[in-house]
Amino acid sequence: MSAAPLVGYSSSGSEDEAETEACARPGVGGRHRGQSPLPSQRLPVPDSVLHMFPGTEEGPEDDSAKHGGRVRTFPHERGNWATHVYVPYEAGEDFLELLDVLLPHAQTYVPRLVRMEAFHVSLSQSVVLRHHWILPFVQALKDRVASFQRFCFTANQVKIYTNQEKTRTFVGLEVTSGHAQFLDLVSEVDRVMEEFDLPTFYQAIVDEFEDSEILLRVRAGQVRCKSGNKFFSMPLK
Repeated sequence: MSAAPLVGYSSSGSEDEAETEACARPGVGGRHRGQSPLPSQRLPVPDSVLHMFPGTEEGPEDDSAKHGGRVRTFPHERGNWATHVYVPYEAGEDFLELLDVLLPHAQTYVPRLVRMEAFHVSLSQSVVLRHHWILPFVQALKDRVASFQRFCFTANQVKIYTNQEKTRTFVGLEVTSGHAQFLDLVSEVDRVMEEFDLPTFYQAIVDEFEDSEILLRVRAGQVRCKSGNKFFSMPLK
């Protein structure tokens, strides 16, 4: 975006030159011979201009209490967007009833354990995207998952997970039936991550799948990407 000019110039170059010469020669178009020069005065610079480009910039305060106990795993930097790819899950009555049973028991061991506000199945770890990468990244994801069909999956084993930085612990339900489709999705997401030189998904999680009694049956209908405060949805066929 071009800025509006601060000074307007005449369209005639010869007129500009004439004015310059008139101002430069004493006694012509300016002060008369023997007249005292006008005192030079510097106009004050507005505060809005002085603070346009500060020498140092402070990032936002990292208060984990305001973010469900989450701790920033990489430093804040302007233009960096925390990004995560996942399959969303709209909690039904059966799942909420299961939470009501599990949570009190778990809190006897971990009193700080809290109930999440939203639920999902991760297809990537959290990565950092530059702002100008977001749209190309999302488009690459759309291209990769465009041919995937919707599918049903079951989560049938309670399991404890800890993030790679050891700053958060989760009580989750492990996906069993339908895990092959999830592995295919993870593989495509990993390819996009590699294209942008970003870390791929945790291999330990990808390798750990076991069968047991069914607790929850879910239909996967879309892949979603959250980047900063932006959400992008990619419906499956």
